[in-house]
Amino acid sequence: MSDKNNFPWGPATGVGSMPGGDAREAAKTVAGSFEDFPYLTELPARGPGADMIGRTIGLLVEMYAHVEPSGWRISDRPGRDTRRARSWLGEDLDALEEYTQGYEGPLKVQAVGPWTLSAALELRGGEAVLGDPGAVRDLTASLAEGLRGHLAEVRRRVPGARVVLQLDEPSLTAVLRGQIRTASGYRTHRAVDRQIVESALRDVIGVSEDPVTVHSCAPDVPFALLRRAGFKGVSFDFGLLTERDEEEIGEAVEGGTKLFAGVVPSTDAALSDPAGSVMGVRTLWRRLGLNPGTLSESVVITPSCGLAGASPAYARAALAHCVRAARSLADNPE
Repeated sequence: MSDKNNFPWGPATGVGSMPGGDAREAAKTVAGSFEDFPYLTELPARGPGADMIGRTIGLLVEMYAHVEPSGWRISDRPGRDTRRARSWLGEDLDALEEYTQGYEGPLKVQAVGPWTLSAALELRGGEAVLGDPGAVRDLTASLAEGLRGHLAEVRRRVPGARVVLQLDEPSLTAVLRGQIRTASGYRTHRAVDRQIVESALRDVIGVSEDPVTVHSCAPDVPFALLRRAGFKGVSFDFGLLTERDEEEIGEAVEGGTKLFAGVVPSTDAALSDPAGSVMGVRTLWRRLGLNPGTLSESVVITPSCGLAGASPAYARAALAHCVRAARSLADNPE
């Protein structure tokens, strides 16, 4: 068992997706940008199976799905879409292994969490898995089993890595509030009880011996619930924070939760100076009355979301900017 409290987090990393379809180019960019916290890239531009839902479906154990016009739907056996998802993941792992030879330190891999997956994946009849509590339990168990194998595979390929699992849960707030629409679009699935939500997240977190983080680039991230579930880091779009979030964020920091602050735009934009990018983080710290000296050990700097929608040149610039912004935070916390 690793000590999750003294984990060697890097100062900056990415969220997951990158533009283009060249696995080696993406792995080279990420490994070159984040010498202290690289991650396994996702390249959704390749098509269905390379998207975040399809990639995670490829990890499931004894559950399969195929693409319908409405999205991913459960099937009886692995078909072309599942095979393609697994093949692309294999390519990405090969590229990661190639560019992390001898690497020691934290390495992040991403998968869709059980609630966003339940909201996106359709049962055979076309309704979301979310509407069937038994199907949600089966999906959660299959995901946990698949992730256990995936993490073992990454550790085998990069033996010096401490593998951080990031669960992508952009639909979590909508699931908690009963805002996920049914197939007809006329009504919504009922809100899922918070304890059931927490319990499924805990089941998936339990597969990793290293810390697990969660990412959502939606507004109103439920920080307190995520901490109770056992996440050691929360990754979010810093620009979407409101005053309502501040108390929960203060409690999270004081409780040792790592904040993955998404401060760099994830689509092409003019980048300010690195100090300007983290000014909001410094201001928040002052407002919360937190010790500025703890800033760089409490925060990892990231883009606000995945970079799949960016140009390749901007994606490279954004990653480099994250590293410089993190350095600025460490050098001048006040």
